[in-house]
Amino acid sequence: MKGLSLLLVEDNILNQKLIFLNLTRYGFSIDVANNGQEALDKLQERNYDLVLMDLMMPVMDGMEATKRIREMEQQRGSHTPIIGLTANTFDADREKCLAIGMDDFMAKPFDIEIFNAIISDLGIVNN
Repeated sequence: MKGLSLLLVEDNILNQKLIFLNLTRYGFSIDVANNGQEALDKLQERNYDLVLMDLMMPVMDGMEATKRIREMEQQRGSHTPIIGLTANTFDADREKCLAIGMDDFMAKPFDIEIFNAIISDLGIVNN
């Protein structure tokens, strides 16, 4: 995972710190956005290997941000994996995330083992 760039989109400071500390230990280069609009702005500036997207945020939530990211990517001809991150773990929430273009979904609190399995399944890293 060393050297992979990740955009963490999360409005809760405690969650930001927890995820940041977990992932920097594995060598990720991490930028943080506090809401979906900040994520869009950062994605205009640079490319990331992965986006970890909270669903419920002020200004612009993760669902709307994902829709807009996918629209931008259609114009560019690119694709950045997006993993939804939420406390809501119902099957309907997962289905909504996948339907709008997220590549996968994980529940809070952040679990590094589940994260590792997801990024391995997505082909981002090989465990």
